[in-house]
Amino acid sequence: MTARTRIATLLASLTLLLAGCSGGGDGADDGRITLRFQSLAWQEESVEATRELVREWNAAHPDVRVEYVQGSWDSVHDQLLTSFEGGEAPDIIHDASDDLADFAYGGHLADLTDLLPERLKSDIPRRSWETVTFGDGIYGVPFLQEPRVLIANADLLKESGVRVPTPEDPWTWAEFRQVTKRLSGDGRYGVAWPLKEPVSATLNLSLSTGGQLFHRGADGKVTVRFEESDQVVPRTIRDQVDTDHSASPTTLGSGGSDTLPGFFAGKYAMVPLGFSYRQQIEQQAPDGFDWQVLPAPAGAGGLTQGVSPQTLSVAEDSPHQKEAAAFVDFLLRPDNMVRLALGDWMLPTGTQALADPALHTPERGWATGTALAGHLRPAPAQSVRGYPEWKDKVATPALQEYYSGAIDTDELRQRLEEDGNLVLARYQR
Repeated sequence: MTARTRIATLLASLTLLLAGCSGGGDGADDGRITLRFQSLAWQEESVEATRELVREWNAAHPDVRVEYVQGSWDSVHDQLLTSFEGGEAPDIIHDASDDLADFAYGGHLADLTDLLPERLKSDIPRRSWETVTFGDGIYGVPFLQEPRVLIANADLLKESGVRVPTPEDPWTWAEFRQVTKRLSGDGRYGVAWPLKEPVSATLNLSLSTGGQLFHRGADGKVTVRFEESDQVVPRTIRDQVDTDHSASPTTLGSGGSDTLPGFFAGKYAMVPLGFSYRQQIEQQAPDGFDWQVLPAPAGAGGLTQGVSPQTLSVAEDSPHQKEAAAFVDFLLRPDNMVRLALGDWMLPTGTQALADPALHTPERGWATGTALAGHLRPAPAQSVRGYPEWKDKVATPALQEYYSGAIDTDELRQRLEEDGNLVLARYQR
């Protein structure tokens, strides 16, 4: 090794040492604590609301500075896994509840049971806390949630003369199928299902028909059973595409945003979307386009839907868990939770925030969404270890092939159950 190489190596090692001393939530040179907060806010309004709250915290807490770090929903699971294994996880972690099970059981997230104030615990309903409870611990705070709704072309609904559903009197799944047939014709489809990511939509909507899919035995182990109640929603979609020709076959591989140009052009009368898509529709809809928000169809389970709330967690390796939990509490005060909900066009989990008048206006469908909040339940896969792998390797390709007509219901059942249970078994030994 040359002298120049030895000097370069020494400088590189010194740089890494200094970075390790100043980052990752450690105290800075001036004695202040610095917490890294990885946010997944992505819409302009939600990013600004989140950044503004960070600035307000920093102004009021000079000894505990929060550093905003921008993350991405597209890569958050793998990115967090890498950061946990490398000891570089952010102190405060923004994620979704259905992504937490493996991290919680793997010891990467702090148990917040004794770190959260009673105010926050009592304000959020028990059903929401169930989405972040694994074993005897609480590993995140659920703070934003959204029902799936039907975004409809109001003019086409009026012209067709169909009954317009409300949360008090929704369509049944059978009625929904008939309505989409009436709305079809002249080059138009009654509905466009954007099912590029089909698992969450299928499982969560199937709670309305009594579907469960994941069954936990007395030994605590989970198995997959694709029963009649689980089949109502996927069969309805398949029939709309193949039999009724009331659903567009070309949008099955699309994301929600991809369907909006066709929706605005009148190619589709309705699009089932997450509640937050209203922001994109409001921003992108052409002048004069009249749209409205309708509840998703109801079945034997009523309007019940599965939901995986957005969450805030604290890393187990954070040396400042108490301070991180205090920041989470600040971020989720009722007024602040309303600001985050409005910025993301979603619903807050907190009961005080949910009562805010701004969330009950009929404009842009806020009142319809708020009326559905009490029907939201933990997503079926919420506490299932191995769910991300099951979803990516088994359920997503199987459902995509089913909706495209490549396999029938029996083969779908076989793949979800047999292949799926092999995957889950590896996580439950």
